[in-house]
Amino acid sequence: MGMGAAEAVKEAGRLEAFGQGESVLKEPRYLEELEDRLHFYMEECDYLQGFQILCDLHNGFSGVGAKATELLQDEYSGRGIITWGLLPGPYSLGEPQKNIYRLLNTAFGLVHMSAHSSLVCPLSLGGSLGLRREPPVTFPHLHYDATLPFHCAAILATALDTVTVPYRLRSSPVSMVHLADMLNSSGKKVVTAAATIPFPLVPGQSLPDALVQLGGATAWTPLSACGDPSGTCFAQSVVLRGLDKACHTSRLAPGTRLPSPLHACDTGEDVLAQYLQQQQPGVRSSTHLLLAPCKVVPPYPCLFSPSLSRHGLLLDGPPLGAAVESIPVLGALCSSSTSGRALGDLARELGKLDVRRWASFMDAGVEQGDVEEALQELGSLAQCYQGGDGLAD
Repeated sequence: MGMGAAEAVKEAGRLEAFGQGESVLKEPRYLEELEDRLHFYMEECDYLQGFQILCDLHNGFSGVGAKATELLQDEYSGRGIITWGLLPGPYSLGEPQKNIYRLLNTAFGLVHMSAHSSLVCPLSLGGSLGLRREPPVTFPHLHYDATLPFHCAAILATALDTVTVPYRLRSSPVSMVHLADMLNSSGKKVVTAAATIPFPLVPGQSLPDALVQLGGATAWTPLSACGDPSGTCFAQSVVLRGLDKACHTSRLAPGTRLPSPLHACDTGEDVLAQYLQQQQPGVRSSTHLLLAPCKVVPPYPCLFSPSLSRHGLLLDGPPLGAAVESIPVLGALCSSSTSGRALGDLARELGKLDVRRWASFMDAGVEQGDVEEALQELGSLAQCYQGGDGLAD
């Protein structure tokens, strides 16, 4: 968002409601500023894949993001638009208006952003998109405070920096549009993110050893506030970063009995692809290995278990006491029925809400008909994911 639009937010106070956010980019002076800046960058850009939008989903910035996606789609049709909607982790049951606004803003944001984006991915360390209070997610080797935005932002930034690798690297053949096309078939535009931070590798282990030890569904920590990640996966993009190339394949002596089919693979890409095929047969998967780890030097907060080495490997002896400087990370974007369940739950919560009790939200530029339309669109989005796991309506 341009500086002028930011000043408008300051003048109006906090953006609490979706309609307030939309109105910012309806004002000619801020709209013209945004368009001028976009045109400037377009002229300076050698190769434009598309646009990424990061915005809060739970407050009025969902309206800003929704309006921005609409403008970008109108102005740059055919370019990729990937929208990341950020949500806080735990919330207080003692703040009913804030929680209701969170529900309404999230619902409106997802509906409008998915209509104008190639993909939409909620990002949160919380467990629910709606009013259901769930504990924040946990990581075996991280000690973080879910009430501190600094901690939450660092973890989500680590995941975001990893899952966007496929279209950010010059060497990668995948573009934003190609990635979106793989994940958003049949209208499944809302995807989920997950990550293993850090990826658990013991010094001397190979990638096949670590994946066999890691197992299946427990490999991932969900990062999209969509609840239980079990369900039908339709397509996924998986990135593993930060492992030395010597660790990518098995280092067993010739003639040694192989512990698993993964140990027979010739490349790290083959190992990861074979692992995903074993865990989720028939799922369309795109895999990427990146040698560069994720840097976690200050100002990155100190969140790591003392059982990690300087490079984020799991120590099997006493802690060394050295500060962690980099970590390996396994991250994924997934199109799955988990999104459908979460969208359906959100629609049911919205349907139970008497919006007339929240006139201040409606006064910000939303009408009763808009709520009914959002409810219908949420239901339609959820239906896109109905499939082989018996997803409820």
